[in-house]
Amino acid sequence: MQGTLSPHAALSVETLAQQRRRAIIATVLGNGLEWFDFTVYSFFAVIIAKLFFPTGNELTSLLLAVATFGVGFFMRPVGGIVLGIYSDKIGRKAALSLTILLMAFGTAIIGLAPTYEQIGVAAPLLIVVARLLQGFSAGGEMGGATAFLTEYAPPEKRAYYSSWIQASIGFAVLLGAAVGTFVTSSLDTESLNRWGWRLPFLLGILIGPVGYYIRSRMDETPAYSAVSEEAKAKSPLKEVLADFPRETFASFSMVILWTVCTYVLLFYMPTYSVRTLHLPQSTGFIAGMMGGLMIMCCSPVIGKLADTHGRRIFLSGAALAILLIAYPMFAWINHAPSLGSLLVFQAVFGVLIAAYTGPILAAFSELFPTKVLSTGLSVAYNFAVTIFGGFAPFFITWLIARTGSNMAPAFYVMIAAAISLAGTFYVKDVKHMKRTSASIR
Repeated sequence: MQGTLSPHAALSVETLAQQRRRAIIATVLGNGLEWFDFTVYSFFAVIIAKLFFPTGNELTSLLLAVATFGVGFFMRPVGGIVLGIYSDKIGRKAALSLTILLMAFGTAIIGLAPTYEQIGVAAPLLIVVARLLQGFSAGGEMGGATAFLTEYAPPEKRAYYSSWIQASIGFAVLLGAAVGTFVTSSLDTESLNRWGWRLPFLLGILIGPVGYYIRSRMDETPAYSAVSEEAKAKSPLKEVLADFPRETFASFSMVILWTVCTYVLLFYMPTYSVRTLHLPQSTGFIAGMMGGLMIMCCSPVIGKLADTHGRRIFLSGAALAILLIAYPMFAWINHAPSLGSLLVFQAVFGVLIAAYTGPILAAFSELFPTKVLSTGLSVAYNFAVTIFGGFAPFFITWLIARTGSNMAPAFYVMIAAAISLAGTFYVKDVKHMKRTSASIR
């Protein structure tokens, strides 16, 4: 019966293989460029604090800067819902092309914004507006990118295909840290504060049109194209909340560790290494390159293994390992702060983050049907990121200052690991699960 055929059946093997290659390249490059734009702010939070939030108190300025980093996360659920619905109603290609343009525009505002000294209170307001715009864009990115790749993937390679999304985030971390290392080590403090910090954001402006060009030339996924207008969800958000509450909760709980690892163990560490460990700023960037490299290289390997051995063994195993080693690893870098200890720290957690996130998007995609896939993922992902990830740097900076304990990040990571470890048991660990039209419910 025609209704039970694979969405890929109408395409020749050669044509489908070419489309799959283009899908991976377009999604990985676009996602990497988008996350570079979104996260580079966190790498330069210390400098931005001085230039845009001069309160006369270094801690207060930094808290305002990292709070502004978190402000962008208020818009992520909004962007996730709006762009997720747009993706499910209009198409994956249209949504992904729009997100990268919005991100580039927000990056341009930050890169070109006059400082507080030049225009007064309007300067921090511009930064807030830019972060809100970036947050809206990032909110739609993960759901759309995941839906796009998993719908192109052969059933037996879904984790491998979707793992490239996390690999591209590793690439964004690596690129951002590499640019930060170059800028901070090549320029003196005066030049860095005057104009050097803008270079990564200006680079983000240039790569935005490149990402848009790549995505605008993608083909729509066969799975989405196979869904008739009548079969598409009339109200994707309402259907997700009404028909898939268990799946949404499972996804939400598992995202918690993912977002905490990303924003605490990767993006916050340059700030932590300067303020808490009292190391040169370039040291934190160099160590960040190690974390990004591990994630970029290991995520596809873990994804491939997860297609053979199942998702849950990697999700549960990595969450448990992070729970057990977070405290001793933070204690170690505080006892022996150096470039060497930070490199080992980032290498270990980079591998564990890859082990956890490599199969996670495939697990999510198998919880929701095609017609609400982008919306379901966007809702679960962005609410978890907003609550537990966006303001993590603010809470940790405040807790360290309030308690005098440098171990605040370790406890935050351990709590997240415990919650997500419980969430991994919701995963239906089905190997080589085949997607048919029956999944288009």
